Amino acid sequence: MSVEENVGPAEAAVAPAALGLKAQLVRFVLIGGFAACVDLGVYQLLLALGVWAPLAKGVSFILGTTTAYLLNRRFTFAASSGGGAKFLGFVALYGSTFAANVAVNSLVLHLLDAPTVNPPLLSSFLAWVIAQACATTINFVVMKWVLFRS
Repeated sequence: MSVEENVGPAEAAVAPAALGLKAQLVRFVLIGGFAACVDLGVYQLLLALGVWAPLAKGVSFILGTTTAYLLNRRFTFAASSGGGAKFLGFVALYGSTFAANVAVNSLVLHLLDAPTVNPPLLSSFLAWVIAQACATTINFVVMKWVLFRS
């Protein structure tokens, strides 16, 4: 059966059913860039409001990664439905990457001797970039070979 026989015409036009690894990586990076903007924007906004850095990072991570998950599920890995197992996988993945992301962000701020309330912009940005790189790597590997494997 072809993709068109399993889904409606609108879904067939956007579902990347037969995408190769390179195409998946490109879509993952583009979607990740958008989600990263959500994450960074919320993080910097909360820091500017005087929110404690680990809390700001936690909130921004949840919003950014939820955006990435929903878009990647649909456009990168063509997973049309979740189900209980997928949801539990999502919770485990994002619980793990949440902990890694907040911990790495806090560690980098600590190593830079930056305060956790109102850290300097350069320090908070550097900490965010390093934490994001770690979480993104974990997310792609687990999404590709665990959550959305064919």
